[in-house]
Amino acid sequence: MSQKISPLAGKPAPASILVDIPKLLAAYSDLKPDPSVPAQRVAFGTSGHRGSSFERSFNEWHILAISQAICEYRKSKGIDGPLFIGFDTHALSQPAFESALEVLAANGVETMIASGGEFTPTPAISHAILVYNKGRTTGLADGIVITPSHNPPDNGGFKYNPTNGGPADTDITNWVQQRANALLEAGLKDVKRMPFAQARKAATTHEHDFLNHYVADLANIIDFDAIRGAGVHMGVDPLGGAGVHYWAPIAERYRLDLTVVSAVVDPQFAFMTVDWDGRIRMDPSSKYAMQRLIGLKDQYDVAFACDTDHDRHGIVTRSSGLMVPNHYLSVLVDYLYRHRPQWNAKAAVGKTVVSTALIDRVAQRLGRQLYEVPVGFKWFSEGLFDGALGFGCEESAGASLLRHDGSVWTTDKDGLVPALLSAEITAREGKDPGELYAQLTADLGQPFADRVDAAATPAQQATLAKLSPAQLKSDQLAGEKIEQVLDKAPGNGAAIGGIKVVAASGWFAARPSGTEAIYKIYAESFKSPDHLQSLLAEAQKIVDAALA
Repeated sequence: MSQKISPLAGKPAPASILVDIPKLLAAYSDLKPDPSVPAQRVAFGTSGHRGSSFERSFNEWHILAISQAICEYRKSKGIDGPLFIGFDTHALSQPAFESALEVLAANGVETMIASGGEFTPTPAISHAILVYNKGRTTGLADGIVITPSHNPPDNGGFKYNPTNGGPADTDITNWVQQRANALLEAGLKDVKRMPFAQARKAATTHEHDFLNHYVADLANIIDFDAIRGAGVHMGVDPLGGAGVHYWAPIAERYRLDLTVVSAVVDPQFAFMTVDWDGRIRMDPSSKYAMQRLIGLKDQYDVAFACDTDHDRHGIVTRSSGLMVPNHYLSVLVDYLYRHRPQWNAKAAVGKTVVSTALIDRVAQRLGRQLYEVPVGFKWFSEGLFDGALGFGCEESAGASLLRHDGSVWTTDKDGLVPALLSAEITAREGKDPGELYAQLTADLGQPFADRVDAAATPAQQATLAKLSPAQLKSDQLAGEKIEQVLDKAPGNGAAIGGIKVVAASGWFAARPSGTEAIYKIYAESFKSPDHLQSLLAEAQKIVDAALA
């Protein structure tokens, strides 16, 4: 419909599309943003501030301004514990870390940086904040994660995680964004900073062993005895991401049959196969980007990959190859709530409005409440923190869950744990997750789903975000009576930033992306591929009418 698949998709990245790293880094320090241009201002989407130094949307000035704003936010809220900071393997992440530390040290913030300059996965930061804050009511810690997630190699990203360990909610990000833009407009005159060498040696800068703290604690969330006992043969491709040095210690500590297929770190990500649109993207759920992992299908019982900051997972099984995230998440829900007896009997299943309705059916069969929220992992943080949710997931392969004892593990997405769970499931069920998905759909119905992405201007995105049930002129959807038209999530009543239309055997949702200049149409049918196409066609008509 609108997704034009590039002729490069799924093929090794040609030299012509590789980013010029020296040029990218020079642009970070040399190009100044113009705050009168909307695209060059600080803007927190669903996952922090993101952009490229070439486009003046992610430059040194942005990071200095955001870091100062975070220091002022912490002070205004009396947050005076340590701040845990980590960065991934994108080229812009290291200079952004240096800029941030210059500001944090100048503001006297106790800052915990990774031992030996190690890369740090997003879940390891969330985990560190929560472990530190456990049992404390004062002197609480928070964190900064420097990553644009799976975005292309010329991108940078910067996220703030408050004291609950999860992604900051909109109240916080709006405050930080407004203050950072005011600092930009004033030419950074109120930004405190010191030279990096001085900041690195400051009395407030401390090294923290994120890697070993996180790896040692995994035994409290994964059944390694079962994996080891069943001799599950595993392969992992870290995709040159932040967890690249975590996997070998995991294999060694828990004596696993786990092969790290590549430990190469390359800021150009030249080892990747190209994504659907002709760009390099470390998306572990894209069949185009994951050709190397898919090639391992017959060599391992299960193989897995994580995106660059290791907060999302991709699972390859012998029975079904690369699993669609919604398929694996459905299997995870079904498995976890049957194999975690210490979880609260009332712990709900969390999912976003655009995740598969198969999860609804699984939750119903398990007798568990469903908690459906807008897109964005921040909506699960509170429930994971207090145990009201056993598991929270979004359709883009992001999830987190409770420890064996029902207490909090992370309140941000974790890619390593769901990856390792594919081996635990295989060990304990005697079938791989692909086979278990086939069993689930035989019992509960098979969904056919698709997502269409199309370019959208900021004005079109704003129009789409405000779509309301009143704009829907029909009471039928693909030949069935419409049962629900939602612009707010059923779980928490928060605006979904778009619309979701539900009938008995299918649904669609349309919303602008919070991280890219596109809109997305999701649809799912429990009838047939033809019915799915009808849903997508009707959804497109509604979107076209709204944008006209």
